Amino acid sequence: MANGKAFSHELSKLFSEMWNRDVNRLVPGKDYSLDLQGKAGTAQQGDSAVQDNAARHLFHNVNEERLKSIKTFATFISLLDNYETSTGIAEVVTPEEIVENNCFLDAILATEVMKLAHEYLLKKKLAKPNLADFKGQLYDIWFQLYARKGGDRPDSCGFEHVFVGETRRGKQILGLHNWVQFYLQEKRNQIDYKGYIAQKKKTKPHKDDQVLSIQFSWKGSVKPIGSTFIGVSPEFEFALYTIIFLLSEEKVTRQTVKIEKYELQIVVYCHGHHIGTAYPVLLGTNSED
Repeated sequence: MANGKAFSHELSKLFSEMWNRDVNRLVPGKDYSLDLQGKAGTAQQGDSAVQDNAARHLFHNVNEERLKSIKTFATFISLLDNYETSTGIAEVVTPEEIVENNCFLDAILATEVMKLAHEYLLKKKLAKPNLADFKGQLYDIWFQLYARKGGDRPDSCGFEHVFVGETRRGKQILGLHNWVQFYLQEKRNQIDYKGYIAQKKKTKPHKDDQVLSIQFSWKGSVKPIGSTFIGVSPEFEFALYTIIFLLSEEKVTRQTVKIEKYELQIVVYCHGHHIGTAYPVLLGTNSED
């Protein structure tokens, strides 16, 4: 598995093809629009208050009708309220939630993006050929509960960390790298967007950029830097991170790829046989998990 700055041409080609086939991805300026406002100030993990350089929401508008009409988004959104965000508190998974998890996996497995991912992983002998077995593999990687840090209670899973977000002792935001969750939390005034993080070579991101580094506060804590794709479908992120995870033989993998016009490092932490965290970093910005 290539680490560091060397671009993986094989993965760049695969991920770019997945990007091009991501028919459920929302179009900036048409399906949603961003209001980037000011550049974020300096902050440390654990700060409870920082300078706010964005008085308004990051998402100026999102076409929710389109979101709800796409099965992968609709089934994804139904999972976002299934978790206790505070680490150290054991998760309780109800039979209804198991059904919701399976509905979501069924929906994404029917997409071209996940079919491409499955074909690639089969070639690498990293996935099971039978779709039901592959689904079981995905369930284990993303939804199987584990104890996150220094605890013995199963309080976390890859899906919760990456897509929903967690807090530690009310002082730290963990994960939350998904734009739909960010938008929905912002709409409820649960998240406060503080400003964008600029790349070293670029003074300001473009409002149509589909990978951003941002600063925000949530549940009483500040995330100094959080990286996220914007507008992409859940299946795209699921496929991307699953591929890196299954290819990886390290606890932490930083895979450098080019997807469309974006030069990225895809960061994936393994937690045993499960995903610990996963997120994109635009080359030329700092990163945090």
